[in-house]
Amino acid sequence: MKYVILIHSNPQPWGHPTADFLPESKALPRAERERLNKDFEGALAQLMERGEFVHAEALGAPSTARLFRWRDGDRVVTDGPFAEGKEHFAGFFLIDVESQARAEEVARLFSGPGETVELRPTMTDGADTP
Repeated sequence: MKYVILIHSNPQPWGHPTADFLPESKALPRAERERLNKDFEGALAQLMERGEFVHAEALGAPSTARLFRWRDGDRVVTDGPFAEGKEHFAGFFLIDVESQARAEEVARLFSGPGETVELRPTMTDGADTP
């Protein structure tokens, strides 16, 4: 079953990896930040070893986004992200795992201080629920 792990983050300041730019992460002792980074790298390595990693991308700053909408019978293009708010998508991981429980186990390891991680199944297998 394929799942997308969406990384939400604060766009001020924006950068990759997001944890390096978030006040919540910067406030942690160096040893704790290093441990969290090591845990993340370990989780990613495990995904690759198990053949569960499919793809990942960090996204550009929300200020570079363009919206394409249909209004009054014509296409309208505007600047900005879909929704204005304190959080925006920073990137995503596509994984292919055997169960919802495994997907949740992975997503839990991807969350960090100041970030929100969203787990959502894809409809690749023709189902919208796991």
